[in-house]
Amino acid sequence: MDCQRAEAYVLDQLHQHLSPTLYYHGLHHTRDVVAQAESLAQAVGITDPEQLTLLRTAAFYHDAGFLTVYQGHEAAGCELARIVLPEFDYTPAQVDTICELIMATKVPQSPGDSPLAQVLCDADLDYLGRPDFWPISNSLRDELLARNLVADEASWQRLQLSFLTQHQYWTPAAVARRESEKQARVAEVQALVTGFE
Repeated sequence: MDCQRAEAYVLDQLHQHLSPTLYYHGLHHTRDVVAQAESLAQAVGITDPEQLTLLRTAAFYHDAGFLTVYQGHEAAGCELARIVLPEFDYTPAQVDTICELIMATKVPQSPGDSPLAQVLCDADLDYLGRPDFWPISNSLRDELLARNLVADEASWQRLQLSFLTQHQYWTPAAVARRESEKQARVAEVQALVTGFE
């Protein structure tokens, strides 16, 4: 696997071709997910070099489907991975694993018992329990507003409350790092929703 070239390829594509109105799902989000995936993998004891490379590649490609579609971007990202990654010496089995990881991030997340998928899912939504929750969530609101997927602030906060209360972290490391702060955000969003009623 020539992961460096595979990563450089997708970073170049994201840099050049992502919509400027992907305020949340921009290149910054991909870079954040890669960093969080590496940190969580270390925390949960994943040390096998091939497994770590597959996780890292999946993190780089997990939102690459936004290059072509908005809804169903996970499947589109897998299509891109299946076309591109063999050129970088990924085997069919390795590409299958990467696609399984990407598809696990589709909301509602479904990582099953796969430690790699659990790590990627937790990395993808790490911000839910972080101090920078509000600016990041506001960027997602703006992205959805730009696509007429939410009508106004009240409907956005209701959607956000529903999402937060249904979300779960999958790895013990993410629970330990993020769950208590996420619960604080739930309370804050609940207060906002109550204020709209």
